[in-house]
Amino acid sequence: MIEPVYLAAPDRYEKMEYRRAGKSGIRLPLLSLGLWQNFGSHSPFQESKKILHYAFDRGICHFDLANNYGPEYGTAEETFGRVMASSFRPHRDELFISTKAGYDMWPGPYGNWGSRKYLTASLDQSLKRMNLDYVDIFYTHRMDPETPVEETMQALVDIVRQGKALYAGISRYSRERGLEAARYLAEHDVPCLLFQDRYNILDRNIREKGIIDMTVEENAGLVVFSPLQQGLLTGRYLNGIPKDSRMARNQSLKQSVLTPELTAALQGLDTLAQKRGQTLAQMSLSWLMHDPRVTSVIVGASSVAQLQDNLQAMACQAFSQEELAEIDRLSALHWIRQYP
Repeated sequence: MIEPVYLAAPDRYEKMEYRRAGKSGIRLPLLSLGLWQNFGSHSPFQESKKILHYAFDRGICHFDLANNYGPEYGTAEETFGRVMASSFRPHRDELFISTKAGYDMWPGPYGNWGSRKYLTASLDQSLKRMNLDYVDIFYTHRMDPETPVEETMQALVDIVRQGKALYAGISRYSRERGLEAARYLAEHDVPCLLFQDRYNILDRNIREKGIIDMTVEENAGLVVFSPLQQGLLTGRYLNGIPKDSRMARNQSLKQSVLTPELTAALQGLDTLAQKRGQTLAQMSLSWLMHDPRVTSVIVGASSVAQLQDNLQAMACQAFSQEELAEIDRLSALHWIRQYP
């Protein structure tokens, strides 16, 4: 059976809100799609393609990847590359595609961290996997405590000048090293377009440590990931640990995290969300959108229905001062104190 040709929804840009990245010419969709967990070789390709098509039809033109996204390593980029070849190619100039390097990718001393050799080789491999000539932004995925910032940033500068990426970004940097990195890039005429880090109701490290303020100071945009804290803010854990949940596997999301205190906080947040006419997940996304310093929120999706539910959060971004105070009281920042 011949698969029908993909035709993007003609009204796709009417369905999405866009925010400017710092003082650049780039505007990103308020919700972006991340391919961290559900688009690798362990996921059915047709379902992944369906989610990607649905996202683009709703105005999500920013797709966030990394070299080791999968599972297995590299396979999320391969999935995206297959969709690019089969249906997204006519829309390449409408898409804003990111990838990163900085975590473990291949054996040996040159397959991890932030050396010039690793970043350059990794991006070359990523471009092949994704069937692309360039990415729109390439990030150093995390701060390297041993490689000089100058080496890592110069690699980004050269990658942009070579045309393999249009913009450079940094992810998971401290305020001090982030300022150093951003200023090196600016001095070499490749401004840091985006800073990416984890931020959600239960994890406010980047706000408490002045990193959000840093992005404003450096005229960069802020893209946040893990807005639902790996599912804790979806409502799945209000009454224990479901057998089919991520926490049940006790890997990236440990069962020890779900203390009685956290369960009580989640239940209180869920009650507040219901009063607002939202699910806990939707309120958690709306809480991030409420902050004008957040350029875009990266969501993951294992199904079209999940992405559809997340998109509804855009309709209710306003919060009263009483609601914000109640969210602060319930979360009490205990995540930051117990799990830094």
